[in-house]
Amino acid sequence: MSAEPEPSNIDETPFLDGMSDAKSRYGRFNLAVIGATGVGKSSLVNAVFGRDLAKVGKGLPVTRGVHYYSDDSLGIWDVEGFEIGTPVPAAEQLRGHLQEIAKRPKNEQISVVWYCVKSNDDRLAPHEIAMIDELSRAGLPVILVLTKVDWLRNPITGQRGVSKGVEEFVNWLEKPVDNGQPISINYERVILTSTSDKHGKGKGHGLGELVAETLSLSPKNEQDAFRIAQRLNLPWKRELARPVIAAATAAAAGAATVPLPVADAVTLAPIQLGMMARIAVIYDIEMKTALSTSSLANLGAQLAGRALASSLIKLIPGAGSVVNAGVAAALTGATGEGWLRLCEHVHTGKIRLDQMDEAWNQYVPGFLDVIRKMAEQRVGK
Repeated sequence: MSAEPEPSNIDETPFLDGMSDAKSRYGRFNLAVIGATGVGKSSLVNAVFGRDLAKVGKGLPVTRGVHYYSDDSLGIWDVEGFEIGTPVPAAEQLRGHLQEIAKRPKNEQISVVWYCVKSNDDRLAPHEIAMIDELSRAGLPVILVLTKVDWLRNPITGQRGVSKGVEEFVNWLEKPVDNGQPISINYERVILTSTSDKHGKGKGHGLGELVAETLSLSPKNEQDAFRIAQRLNLPWKRELARPVIAAATAAAAGAATVPLPVADAVTLAPIQLGMMARIAVIYDIEMKTALSTSSLANLGAQLAGRALASSLIKLIPGAGSVVNAGVAAALTGATGEGWLRLCEHVHTGKIRLDQMDEAWNQYVPGFLDVIRKMAEQRVGK
């Protein structure tokens, strides 16, 4: 077994720069969540984004009844529902809130609104209709989210359904009437949700539909930020990560157009580190929390040393003692796939964030991973 390379030969700057560049590129998705106290806003945000509403970065009280919580990829506008007995009409109160929000920076402006209502209500109150219409007049797409739905399962068919009361509420929302007269409520969709079963267990229902609808209503330039912020759809994240791996693979091949001696293969480390940083951002992993600066440098040394060790290169037919474009591309591609798997395991909770310092060592590509990538390159030509 070869000796470990010296971590001091690797500069962790490309990793840190890659994270900074990726965060700037993808930006932030801002969601407004509106509803009365106890409607389940915090549970909903936590289920979709894996964050406690009160712990999404630093909560900033913008004005009475409005708080803004943000981190790199996600901003949440928490707008309290209108309380009966307030002297200011609901629509006017909300209009004031929206005016305050409009004064905020561009990267804090609302993209989509979840207007949350308890599913056991049987009608929207007039002030709720007024607030939804005010949001629509402001040009904001509104999803009406029925929360805390008690799903029932048919003992014969196994299909899920809802109580008759919820069903009647949904039917009314599709064709709302007041005293026999049709009324207009300006929202895009009604989505029934629960974050757990009636016993407080399980993963809930309707959340995937809510996530898909939110993405479809988001501005095009903010959809990637939403894909990063949400935690329910892994394929979206893979779709973002694979082009990053492909770009790094091409860059590595370009760097080795003139074959590199194994001893000089350390020059590929900045490309690989930048790739890994961008993938970490896609999986919403704060690497500076997970790994120390020295660990980042050592990680690069492992990639440029262990993954490119002469014992591995000698096993690759035709490689000899140098790293050519094909080998460099295959090593970088295999490294990206291994890192993607590790990030997914952290993202899904299979590996704790504070375990990454030790766990990544298991994901460095081996001989078979590299050969597989080389075979894929030949097939792709």
